[in-house]
Amino acid sequence: MVLIMLLAISSMFLAWQAGFFNGVVTAFPVIGNTLELIRGTGGGQVELRGAAITEAARPLCIVVTDADGARFGVRNNSELRNVVYDRASGIIGEALGSAAAHTQVTQSEWRQALSSHSVFFEYVTPIRLSVLDGWLGARMSDTVEDVRVRRVFVSFGEERSRIYFQDYDSGLYFGADTASTAGKAQDLEIFSPNGVVFAFETQLRGSENAPYLLITQDAYHPDIQSMVAGSQQEILTVVLNVFGHIHESHTTFFSGEDLMSLGAHFNFRIYPDGHAIYRLTYNVLPEHVSALNMGEMIEQARSLVADSIGQKCGDAEVMFESIAYDEGVYVVTFGYYVAGGRVYLFDDRHAARVTFDSGVVVEAELNFRNFSYTGTRTQLLLPQRQALAASDGEFILSYFDTGSEVLYPAWVRLWF
Repeated sequence: MVLIMLLAISSMFLAWQAGFFNGVVTAFPVIGNTLELIRGTGGGQVELRGAAITEAARPLCIVVTDADGARFGVRNNSELRNVVYDRASGIIGEALGSAAAHTQVTQSEWRQALSSHSVFFEYVTPIRLSVLDGWLGARMSDTVEDVRVRRVFVSFGEERSRIYFQDYDSGLYFGADTASTAGKAQDLEIFSPNGVVFAFETQLRGSENAPYLLITQDAYHPDIQSMVAGSQQEILTVVLNVFGHIHESHTTFFSGEDLMSLGAHFNFRIYPDGHAIYRLTYNVLPEHVSALNMGEMIEQARSLVADSIGQKCGDAEVMFESIAYDEGVYVVTFGYYVAGGRVYLFDDRHAARVTFDSGVVVEAELNFRNFSYTGTRTQLLLPQRQALAASDGEFILSYFDTGSEVLYPAWVRLWF
């Protein structure tokens, strides 16, 4: 949180130095019915080793470029993004699934293709292709399934189309021919150009550090109300059911202000602010547990999250952010997103953090928060072109949930 605060403060200082405020005092806080995918009814599914894999995240940004080079793009609007995604995800999925062997391409070819007739997805955090193709109902070759990507797009051609992606770790660009045809792009013709550009197409300061940041004309963004999503007892009932302990014998009592529930092999602690911690207390993990791959662990975690905080989060989304191997266990994290922006919780908490050991969920942290639109809107302190110059890199629309009832929009430098 300190790093985020410093970035926000430095952006304000740079903007003040450059004269961007112009005497206008507009909210730029330093502290303080949308997506169904995390609620168990997501669109993209594929059967993987007997388990249905459902998309656990959607792109932060989608850009559609027509045959004349005119662009429509959406970045800071969840509702509109979902409309575009419903029409575009099948195109990306089919192109991934029908891709030939990929080859490295130059940055020049990548950018030329991106500026041509195309549809582009950018995710907020890097995702392995082996996971992404499962979400989109596709299957790429095994040689690239471990590649992590944030950006992927289809470039349409009269005789052939190509799928492009950027390897997040190396920064290299790759492309492959696909069986997808330009006829698929007809589903995207309803979106009229709205003047968006990529930063690399401008001469803006900072564009070299964030070349694929989409610059939009957005000026106002919703204010958000935040509250605890239910009483401690209501939250306990939800988590007991989600983790399969609702019919097991357990003892419930208060330890100070925290609600505790102790069973023979589990315990829960529910804090007054909606922070819930679950721990499995088996001395020995169950036998005959089959190993899970990353996609299956993300799916199991997504299902738990969907049926718990995903049912209580109101106008927010809960989206997958990362999976990491840490001290012998895998940890899967999720974040809250609302109105196209990421919500930063108190103490740098994730919306959810699920820990696996030998394929078993042994610990989970869930933050039960409810977010809703207040009906008012705030003009961000800096237009995006000036924000790029001030931040000197990629930034994201954000809200800080530090206990205040009303959350205001802010620009924050991306944290990874």
